[in-house]
Amino acid sequence: MPNIRGWALELGFQAVEVSDTELGEDEIRFLAWLDDGRAGDMTYLARHGHRRTRPAELVPGTIRILTVRMNYLPGNARPMDTVLNDPERGYIARYALGRDYHKLIRTRLQRLASRIEAVVGPFGYRAFADSAPVLERALAAKSGLGWTGKHTNIMTRDVGSWFFLGELYTDLPLPVSAPVTSHCGSCRACLDACPTSAFTAPHSLDPRRCISYLTIEHRGSIPEPLRRGIGNRIFGCDDCQMVCPFNRGAPSTDEPDFEPRHGLDNPQLSELFAWEPNDFDVRTAGSPIRRIGYERWLRNIAVALGNAPTTPAITAALERRRDHASALVREHVSWALAQHAKGEHHT
Repeated sequence: MPNIRGWALELGFQAVEVSDTELGEDEIRFLAWLDDGRAGDMTYLARHGHRRTRPAELVPGTIRILTVRMNYLPGNARPMDTVLNDPERGYIARYALGRDYHKLIRTRLQRLASRIEAVVGPFGYRAFADSAPVLERALAAKSGLGWTGKHTNIMTRDVGSWFFLGELYTDLPLPVSAPVTSHCGSCRACLDACPTSAFTAPHSLDPRRCISYLTIEHRGSIPEPLRRGIGNRIFGCDDCQMVCPFNRGAPSTDEPDFEPRHGLDNPQLSELFAWEPNDFDVRTAGSPIRRIGYERWLRNIAVALGNAPTTPAITAALERRRDHASALVREHVSWALAQHAKGEHHT
């Protein structure tokens, strides 16, 4: 038997487990979730038929899936509470402060596959990291990599939930791992902490109200009733993870690529709002932030500026974008200026 666990640890993964391909119950839940319209703008979730919930249809011959996790919490970042409590600064989800994780994890999984191949000979495999129609959290839970928390993220007792997931679909008849028991108990800290009340019940998230969805996946105008709850979160949200007891004392990542770049762990909103397209391109190169594009970047910051204190710097930053070429940006700037005109913000 190849030393898969040892090799995975050497490659920077903190854990690796093995799942079979049976996701029948998860498929039922996923299809019901789609039928309920919760995917919102994420229409890609319904494009691939059953390939997302039936791994062998995505990669023929697959009988086992290696699931891995890699810690991403940056140790050198400005404390999360400090940034969130300063409304003139922008909060970016911790996973997006460094380089994009997709390529890094897939590359490491490829190296793991090569190590296995050197021992067992050629075999069929394909590596994924949130990069294809894969029901990765269901696979992680089924393999015993962690349990599904009430906030729908995968949890572990030792490191909480600050980690990325990856998968290696294989045709190797590896022994499967056992699922682990949930330890959430009666705790509902994550559910109560959501600024936009996106949780409809334990283990049930409506992405259309989720700040991560609104600031990343959603392409249009952010619904006005949800804008105040967004606060100064300009790319993603970590609130449900921050309050989780299992994330107290969570270990920091050992990956230099996940450490903050360009000061985005504690940026001034007015300075970010002054970026021109070239600034955005240069400073988000190799970052997950790049995927939302410059227009949505300004949209998100305009909302945060509308929630910020009324100061000359804040209002001047908004005024400079009042006549922006993008109707989407103009609409959110107009809303933000109206918030300050109401005189409800303290200086």
